[in-house]
Amino acid sequence: MIILGINAYHGDSSACLVRDGRLVCAIEEERIRRKKHWAGLPTESVKWCLGYAGVSLKDVDYIAVGRNPYAHLEKKILRVLTKKHSFSFLRSRYKNAGKIKKLKEKLAEDLGFSPRAVKAQTVNVEHHKAHLASSFFVSPFNRAVCVSIDGFGDFVSSMVGLGQGNEIKVEKSVKYPHSLGIFYTAMTQFLGFEKYGDEYKVMGLSAMGKPCYMKEMRKIVRLDKNGLFSLNTDFFVHHTKGVEMTWSEGEPQIGRLYSDNLIKLLGAPRKKSEKITQKYVDLASSMQKIYEETFFHVLNNVYKKYRCDKLCLSGGSIQNSLANGRIFENTDFRDVYIPPAAYDAGTAVGAAFWVFNSVLGGEREYIMDTPYFGPEFSNDGIKLMLNAMGIKYEKLSDGDLFRTVAAHIAEGKIVGWFQGRTEWGPRALGNRSILADPRRGDMRDVLNERIKKRENFRPFAPSVLEDSVEDWFENSYPVPFMEKVYKIRAAKRKRVPAVCHVDGTGRLQSVSRKINPRYYALIREFYKMTRVPMVLNTSFNENEPIVNTPGEAIHCFLRTKMDVLVLNNFLIINHKVSFGGGT
Repeated sequence: MIILGINAYHGDSSACLVRDGRLVCAIEEERIRRKKHWAGLPTESVKWCLGYAGVSLKDVDYIAVGRNPYAHLEKKILRVLTKKHSFSFLRSRYKNAGKIKKLKEKLAEDLGFSPRAVKAQTVNVEHHKAHLASSFFVSPFNRAVCVSIDGFGDFVSSMVGLGQGNEIKVEKSVKYPHSLGIFYTAMTQFLGFEKYGDEYKVMGLSAMGKPCYMKEMRKIVRLDKNGLFSLNTDFFVHHTKGVEMTWSEGEPQIGRLYSDNLIKLLGAPRKKSEKITQKYVDLASSMQKIYEETFFHVLNNVYKKYRCDKLCLSGGSIQNSLANGRIFENTDFRDVYIPPAAYDAGTAVGAAFWVFNSVLGGEREYIMDTPYFGPEFSNDGIKLMLNAMGIKYEKLSDGDLFRTVAAHIAEGKIVGWFQGRTEWGPRALGNRSILADPRRGDMRDVLNERIKKRENFRPFAPSVLEDSVEDWFENSYPVPFMEKVYKIRAAKRKRVPAVCHVDGTGRLQSVSRKINPRYYALIREFYKMTRVPMVLNTSFNENEPIVNTPGEAIHCFLRTKMDVLVLNNFLIINHKVSFGGGT
């Protein structure tokens, strides 16, 4: 049984392939097309998945799509009849829905097949059901509370229910126009961060402020007695004008979501190029706090319903690692599963497993305990490329490689680390990473000057040996996909200033010897040399999608001021920079 899962005509388009109930491969279109958050039909991702699995589109039994234009149709029609949206917005949504309905035909055409030659049955899975499935059906739990929260999908912004065996029973949902994701995005725009996906910047900024604007926040977001929430729509425009989203087969752009009433409430919004004053920092802290209050309100109420201490989370808002890291101290949940791609890219996986488990009744035997589902490259292929480009290199055995690279990091060098299969999801998790010494207080500035060119308030993340997390952090629950923020133990913070945020936290990745033995071995060697069981880890890119191929890694290395590049077992030294942080 071959199921092709797709997230299409939306931000973070993606594809995956599931064979007999196991995830074989998955990739986001942005990694191939090199445009962040690429939206549209993920043709290149589909081609790669089919090629990796060694099958043709004609071999696929089901095409599972994480969107269903027919879901909640009566509510959509009602809004049209009451004329609560602009005509241009309604026309754009109708056009988008039409593309979803004709997805199979378009995909067959793009891949050079007649639609009649493609036997696959298309199954449209409601957006939030695909989110729930992307977490529960690949989790280690047989029974768990399931919660998804994001902006919108198929007229719903949040959904809660219970997963048991191969079924997910939906209890209730938050419908349009109320959305915690829309609130967070609107406030992100208000703070001057206008690009699609900029919400993570505000999370970093929030740690530097105080929640001085909670009175105002509680006028915007309301906690409801039914255990969910609602928005005061006076402060938004999406319920009348819609969410104006354009992409033209590229990076999505979203029109302004907040109304003039929000300006009356909070004062002038920050312009993109304007200095970030303390007011905006405190607003970021306040919006994060109201998000967390609402998040835990939902979680605690659904816990009371089911009295099950296992939780599966999904949806774009679940990329909020600050809130995720506080689940154990603010709720009675004791086990949490968050997939590596909780946001919309993950609906490709969710739709595929919804078909396999819920529609076809397939037994659950698969657990997604790794994020590595993209392309990988052989030493022979990399050697051919390096020789063709005239790049000097040294090939090392595994043991020599790990010791040599760990020594480079300990000396203050910046290392591009390219190994194995590309990560699935937004985080570089040790296969497409830039690594540095977390002990150096100036390393954040060095990285930003040389490579990342990003805001100085944004923290870098630590990758920590799994068996050392308890010694360095106040919570020891595993964080394999860098999806939670924990407090670093007070006595340890001065030892790792490059990965310790201003509030004493770190967005960690716990590294398992079983899941990524090469990355574990490298960090282990660094630990032997320094007695610090972690390295600074940031994504291998320079204001672009994370590198996917050796060629992209080489070009990023050559145009930036990295000191060392490692491609599988090949080590390349950049002689144009002086080691230790200088230029």
